Amino acid sequence: MSGVIFSKSYSDFVARLRVPAGFLMVAAFAWFSEPAARSLEIGVPVSLAGLALRAWAAGHLAKNCTLATSGPYAWLRNPLYIGTLLVALGLAIASRSAGLAVLFGAVFLLVYLPVVELEEQHLRKLFPEYEAYAARVARFWPTWPAVRPREKFRFALYRKNQEYQALAGFLVGFLFLLWKAR
Repeated sequence: MSGVIFSKSYSDFVARLRVPAGFLMVAAFAWFSEPAARSLEIGVPVSLAGLALRAWAAGHLAKNCTLATSGPYAWLRNPLYIGTLLVALGLAIASRSAGLAVLFGAVFLLVYLPVVELEEQHLRKLFPEYEAYAARVARFWPTWPAVRPREKFRFALYRKNQEYQALAGFLVGFLFLLWKAR
């Protein structure tokens, strides 16, 4: 079992902060972004790669029913969070704001890492095979899978996981940056 980095009370506290932190990040994004055509050209593809990773992961995730080990989960344990990080990085690049990049990074470290730890504790209790999976697949850095599971992407899971909301949020942010860049 991996070592606990954050206390359970801290992890629970920051799990409740995810939504308010999101609103804070949206406000900071609106206030501090200064996009330009070149920053959009560089940042948007980074965000799109993050959205693609999130979509791929959502199509393999049957929450609390089966342990996701196929698709991107064969490569890393937390593709949804890495996708979120890529979306945020792309938007920070597109917005031309180092401060936003630092804010997004701080929120990831202080809010999302404890949430990941809580989720992994939950998965260890729910799925006895999680420990073996965690031993062979890295938390955040892709590792070459020894065996790639054959399960296919399921659009029904993508819809059930409401991953289209991440796409909608990105589109709103992108349109805002386009408007602000003119």
